[in-house]
Amino acid sequence: QYLRREYFEASLMKMGIELEATPSVLDEKLTFVKVHMPWDVLCTYAEVLHIKLPIQPNDLSSRPSAWRYVSWVTKPFNPSEGRIGKEAEFFTAAFEKDRLDNFFVKDKDTFFTQAMRSRMASCRKPRHKEIWFNVQSAEKGCNSERFLLYEEWAHPKSFYKMQPLDLIRKYYGEKIGIYFAWLGFYTVMLMLAAIVGLGCFIYGFKTQETSTWSKEVCDPEIGGKIVMCPQCDTCKYWTLNSTCNTSKKLCIFDNFGTLVFAVFMSVWVTLFLEFWKRYQAELEYQWDTVEFLEQEEPPRPEYEAKCIYERNNPVTGVKEKVPYTACGRCFRISLGIGTVLFWIMLILASIVAITVYRLVVFITFSAKLRNHNLMDFEPIREYVTPQMATSVTASIISFVVIMILNMLYEKVAIWITDFELPRTKTDYENSLTLKMFLFQFVNYYSSCFYIAFFKGKAVGYPGDPVYLLGKYRNEECDPGGCLIELTTQLAIIMGGKAIWNNIQEVLMPWVKNLIFRYCTRSGSEKVKPRWEQDYQLQACSKLGLFYEYLEMVIQFGFVTLFVASFPLAPVLALINNLCEIRVDAWKFTTQFRRIVPEKAQDIGAWQPILQGVAILAVASNAMIIAFTSDMIPRLVYYWSFSVYPYGEHANNTMEGYINSSLSIFNISDFKRNPRNTNILLPYNFTTCRYRDFRYPPGHPREYEQNAYYWHVIAAKMAFIIVVEHIVYFTKFILSYVIPDVPYKVKEQMKREKYLTQVILHETNLKLVTRRLKPAGGDDITSADAEMTKEEMELDV
Repeated sequence: QYLRREYFEASLMKMGIELEATPSVLDEKLTFVKVHMPWDVLCTYAEVLHIKLPIQPNDLSSRPSAWRYVSWVTKPFNPSEGRIGKEAEFFTAAFEKDRLDNFFVKDKDTFFTQAMRSRMASCRKPRHKEIWFNVQSAEKGCNSERFLLYEEWAHPKSFYKMQPLDLIRKYYGEKIGIYFAWLGFYTVMLMLAAIVGLGCFIYGFKTQETSTWSKEVCDPEIGGKIVMCPQCDTCKYWTLNSTCNTSKKLCIFDNFGTLVFAVFMSVWVTLFLEFWKRYQAELEYQWDTVEFLEQEEPPRPEYEAKCIYERNNPVTGVKEKVPYTACGRCFRISLGIGTVLFWIMLILASIVAITVYRLVVFITFSAKLRNHNLMDFEPIREYVTPQMATSVTASIISFVVIMILNMLYEKVAIWITDFELPRTKTDYENSLTLKMFLFQFVNYYSSCFYIAFFKGKAVGYPGDPVYLLGKYRNEECDPGGCLIELTTQLAIIMGGKAIWNNIQEVLMPWVKNLIFRYCTRSGSEKVKPRWEQDYQLQACSKLGLFYEYLEMVIQFGFVTLFVASFPLAPVLALINNLCEIRVDAWKFTTQFRRIVPEKAQDIGAWQPILQGVAILAVASNAMIIAFTSDMIPRLVYYWSFSVYPYGEHANNTMEGYINSSLSIFNISDFKRNPRNTNILLPYNFTTCRYRDFRYPPGHPREYEQNAYYWHVIAAKMAFIIVVEHIVYFTKFILSYVIPDVPYKVKEQMKREKYLTQVILHETNLKLVTRRLKPAGGDDITSADAEMTKEEMELDV
């Protein structure tokens, strides 16, 4: 190891890199090697890495914007101008050492940014440089970028300020910069969704006491006299008004405002993605990543170390080394797909297990809660129903199972991706991203999809119920529907996930650093240099920002896929994101070693994933409104079955809806099914009600679906088709109307390309002039030179 290190350091110095060895203050066996790259070496590697650098200031005046008239509103939220000034705009070109005179070199010390220097140094070996995060440098005029980021970005006192994205990019690189730009843009867009969602929630809260069908449920003369059939084989009869509080809570989320909000969110998600493309295009131009070529990305060391087979490169035709044959690559990919499918099946098995738990526990809660008056829990007695108790406990268990499976699969996914041996880091991250998201999608959303689209949909009727596995009777929805259970599930998973992630992101790194500092403390009074203090911080994950993106994309799914059942989801997401931005900033600047800066053009594989979620969200919300909520049956009753020829009212009304939505069952018919022998037959009434649209006993088609049922089914299908087509058409129009690249950016890109070509031609012209002068003996006239230059500009 000593000889290898010695040879490696000698090779670095042979390349012109300067090394400075500094012994540790605390550990005599530890030595820090600081890497210094002189100007000539920086220029060499800037050319090798095709780094774009300024050639001249941007001379295109910005188009007048309407926002400049209200800039005084956003001024208090901007970072301190005295500390972080506005970045000057330049036209840039790929650096070439021979054309150094054509570049705008104002100061050699600041010509290459911190991120550029780190990236060039990391091509040879990741280095550790002295940096400050909470102590201002004593040197006059020396502004530590890390200190500025801590003060203006990561410190809690700056929670209300906008992010200094240009400074983040200069210090941490484009990859981290684009993540925080996306997270900030997503958070800003959530503000509009949160305002509308909060308004929808307030509207539902204000109208819960005036809802006609909720009043009928709570009315002792209506809901109090409706006896409901048992919902399990050992359950008892119950009156409808026992669910009065549940029906009132349901009114908060199941109203016409929710329908409007669901359509609004379908349009919002389109605007979010389209405007993000525009903003991303601006950042690509400003941060010089427009022509970033992934094929220039070097192979991963893990890939190169196992290259033992030869093949002809299909592009260049040159022989190259690869780590596997065609059959070997097929085997590795097949194994990865099989593993992902196995774990997805494991999730589905856990869903079935939780469903069985729901059925068993519902029977238990029904027996226990009906036999006890819960007098000791008077404040919550009215809210503790068998349905609610089952839903809450099942949601908590579901959340625990989700987190356990998540931790196990995470290790498996990394192992499988390592086994596949992707060539570049980008390929590695994209492969892992797809595997993890497919699993997380099923893991986090499967229980919500079950409640929304499967629970209570195939239960039969009291005399002939449907049994799961031939043993457990399928659980039914509350008379108000399954929407309130879906809302409970979303609230528990979103809240629990946010708390767990904050514990992982804040508490764990802080505790680990605290323990490490305690274990390595020394009685020496020597002052530890900054690099030695940073060495004691946590090392960044090899996957970089993968988990940060994954957390936000999963949240994006909750906000968009099920927002029709939970209008407060954008509000919770907004609060979480406002904290997330500062937590991530604090974590990067104070708890982790500085990550090696990397270049990135966009958010990578997460962009098509977001687009796929947005498309699915339209269908999901339309189906929630149609099949999970009671909105369509209420509309059908209001417009058709409340008046002639089906109803007795003279005008359209919601009066009588509850009675119309509950079918009648003859209690004596329980004897037809031998499974119902445990159900007691009362003496004071002969019928009970259940939630369905079926003909009453004694009818020639008793217990078959009636006309109301088929009207509702037709209305639901028509609603889904119409809403989906309208929203998808709107999304298409918006995508077409809103260009991905702003016109201003297109102009600047053309101007920059023109200037680059002119500089290239002028340099070639000078070179030709110098070569032709000695050969011809006569000087080339200025007129000829000007003519040649004009011809070249015409070619450009």
